[in-house]
Amino acid sequence: MTDSLRFAEAVSLQDLSTYIKRARRIQEQGIRLQAVGQVLAAWVPVMTPGSLLSRLPAVLGLRTVALAEDSRADVTAELSSISERIARMNPAETELALPPSRLSVPWAAVTPPRSGWDPLGSLRDDHLRAQAQSGITQITQAVPTTAGAAVVEQVREQVWGADLQVDADAAAEAQPLQDAAIPAGAAFGAHALNFLAPEGAGGTTAVHRRGRWIRLSSQGGYILCRSTREPATL
Repeated sequence: MTDSLRFAEAVSLQDLSTYIKRARRIQEQGIRLQAVGQVLAAWVPVMTPGSLLSRLPAVLGLRTVALAEDSRADVTAELSSISERIARMNPAETELALPPSRLSVPWAAVTPPRSGWDPLGSLRDDHLRAQAQSGITQITQAVPTTAGAAVVEQVREQVWGADLQVDADAAAEAQPLQDAAIPAGAAFGAHALNFLAPEGAGGTTAVHRRGRWIRLSSQGGYILCRSTREPATL
């Protein structure tokens, strides 16, 4: 295992810093930096179920970054510890020292499959953005300011655990995507992490499935989510 990562470009470290800032608006459950060869996979949790009975889907964000040399690392650390290290660096530097302090969190033990994905089609980024914004509005209106954690969790389960609305306006071939059981929380992740193309730009997101796992491949990164129920057989 390497103690530091050397990036192919200095700008990649600033992109990683921006990614972390967006993730911190959602959660403070850490970041997993997984380096294999000359590719770094930076994982962050968008939402995770609180119990085995929870209907909230597991939603992970992923950005990949090119490294300058072969590396091997698998480190889960505080988001703040990585962002603070980058902030102290010279903008021209390309080597990031990994923090000695590590997190042990359940979500980091979950690694989605790397292969065997079946293509299902694509969704318009503007549709995903609209679905995410609609869900945010629903939660804001349904949760009173004095609500306890249990009430908030129940509302989030109802909104983000529901299937994403897919119709002919959202995708060229709607039926395979309607049957895929894509959690609405996946749209929230793509929107919150700014993975989608700018509004009105005509961007699309490719959708793949393997079992209960769904992968959204957008312009700025990937969302991988695990539904709480089996999808229909296509």
